[in-house]
Amino acid sequence: MITIAMDMEQYDCPFIETSDDHDVSFATLHWDFDAAVDELETRIVVEGDDRGALENGLHALTDHSNLCDYELLSKRGSTAHIRTVIGETNAMGVIRNSGGYITGPFHIQDGSELWNVGFDSPSVTDDALADLEKRNDFDVVSRERLEMSTLQRFAQNVDVGMSLVEGCHELSTVERQTLRAAMAGGYFDTPREATLADVGEEFGVSSPAVSKNLRRGQRKIIARVVDALDDLD
Repeated sequence: MITIAMDMEQYDCPFIETSDDHDVSFATLHWDFDAAVDELETRIVVEGDDRGALENGLHALTDHSNLCDYELLSKRGSTAHIRTVIGETNAMGVIRNSGGYITGPFHIQDGSELWNVGFDSPSVTDDALADLEKRNDFDVVSRERLEMSTLQRFAQNVDVGMSLVEGCHELSTVERQTLRAAMAGGYFDTPREATLADVGEEFGVSSPAVSKNLRRGQRKIIARVVDALDDLD
C-alpha cells in the first residue's frame, strides 16, 4: 500500500472555497460516498475564529452551488456540527477512478485541504497524481509505502491513538501553552537549556505557577501514556 498525504486545493469544493473566504475550518472523520448519484455525505465539525466568523462561514457554505444538502446538527459558541451532501469534485473522481481510497481524516483551512489517500501500487499512484494535476493544485506532503506488518499494527492500535489524542484535549489552554513553551525553550533537555523562570517570563507568571501548570499537564499526558502502554501489552 502506498499512502499519500497531500495539501490539496480543489476549485469545486464548497469547504475549500468557504475556508478561503472566511475564518473557518472544517474537520471530519465521517463520510459516505453514494456512487449511484456521485454525492459525498459527511458529518463535519466547523470551527470559526469567533461566532461571527462561524455564522458567515455557514451562510457562505449553504449558498455554494456544489452543496446539495445541509443540516445543522448542533452549535455551541464558535463551533458547529453539520451534515452535508456535496457533489463529486474532480479530485474525488480522479481518486475513485484510480482505485484510490481514503486513509485518514480531512482537515480544511485557509483554502486548502489535507488529504490522506492510499493506492495499491506505485504505478497506480503515479498515474493518479498525474491526472490530479490537470485540474487541481496540490503538494505531496509525504509518500510512504506501508508493509503488511505496519498496517496490522495500525489497525490493531487505533483505540490507543485515540486515547492519546483525548489526553491532549484534556489539557487546559494554559497547560498546553506552558508545555509547548517549556519544550521549545529546552526545559526538558539534558542539560536544561531553560529554567522555570525562563518559561515564566514568556507568560509573565512566577516559577511556582509554571511548575504547577507543567505538573498538571504532565500528569494528564503521562496517565494517558501509561494506559496506552497497558493496552499495547
